[in-house]
Amino acid sequence: MCRSSGNADRVRGLEGSVAVSRILHVGCGAEPLPEWLSRFQEEVRVDIDPATKPHFVRDMLNLHDIGTYDAIYSCHCLEHLYPYQVPRALKEFMRVLNPGGAAIIVVPDLEDVRPDTKPLVNSDLGLICGLDMFYGAHTELEACPYMAHHCGFIESTLRDVLVEAGFVNVKTLRLMNYNLCATAEKPVE
Repeated sequence: MCRSSGNADRVRGLEGSVAVSRILHVGCGAEPLPEWLSRFQEEVRVDIDPATKPHFVRDMLNLHDIGTYDAIYSCHCLEHLYPYQVPRALKEFMRVLNPGGAAIIVVPDLEDVRPDTKPLVNSDLGLICGLDMFYGAHTELEACPYMAHHCGFIESTLRDVLVEAGFVNVKTLRLMNYNLCATAEKPVE
């Protein structure tokens, strides 16, 4: 994940010169914001699972009236949507971002992954294999079926879907442990 120091060093600065006031943490789970995003004065947490105790229990496809934000951070969330839902979620991100605000998105990087059982990454969920990267962590799916993966990304597909949603200054970066990070900005109208 982006939390490892090697990834943090590579990602730091990608988020640009966005104001450092409010960040919306979409799909927060129980995880805090990574340390490299600690410059934000206020974190508002959103998750579909009320057990994670977010500020708002919301589906990322409809964030409702939750205010506007200088940045959005979404780590390992978009892959839980079906491909036709990803543009809708990104439109919601765009809607709640202030003009010039940044979206910082991390998803599994499937570019060099085969859907097999060969272990690829040791994570807090245990050993993650290619099948887990494609379909969701098998250790979690029975208890949390909404953790299934319904789509996947490589660098070009993540970049394209952000551009199609209207984001500008889109940058992507392949990270360690099969992570892909993108930053994008809402145009200053």
